[in-house]
Amino acid sequence: MKQDKNKRRKLHIKVGDMVQAIAGNSKGRSGKILSIDRIKLRAVVEGLNMVTKHMKPSANNPDGEIRSVEGTIHVSNLMLIDPAINKPRRTKMVIGEDGKKPGFSKRILLFKTTTTTKKGK
Repeated sequence: MKQDKNKRRKLHIKVGDMVQAIAGNSKGRSGKILSIDRIKLRAVVEGLNMVTKHMKPSANNPDGEIRSVEGTIHVSNLMLIDPAINKPRRTKMVIGEDGKKPGFSKRILLFKTTTTTKKGK
């Protein structure tokens, strides 16, 4: 079955989340997501993957300038930071009783399930 290249995909991150880069030039640095391109699977993160952009002279800026702006980074190179412990964690989507899908840290979720099964025995 052929995959549609222009399909919008669901992602493990959303705009406003704090993430950490796990690969690339910005590896180890963290920032807030400013925008996401769901078709190309790329995100703009505040302070990560800075690129130099040459601005042409215009009426507002007659001299032109060279400025640093955030470039895009592939979403597979980003890991969500768990706000409870302020560290990057792998996440899992679990449907709650109210029908919403909050993200859970896999490590904490596995810890909670193992402790409840031990008490049940």
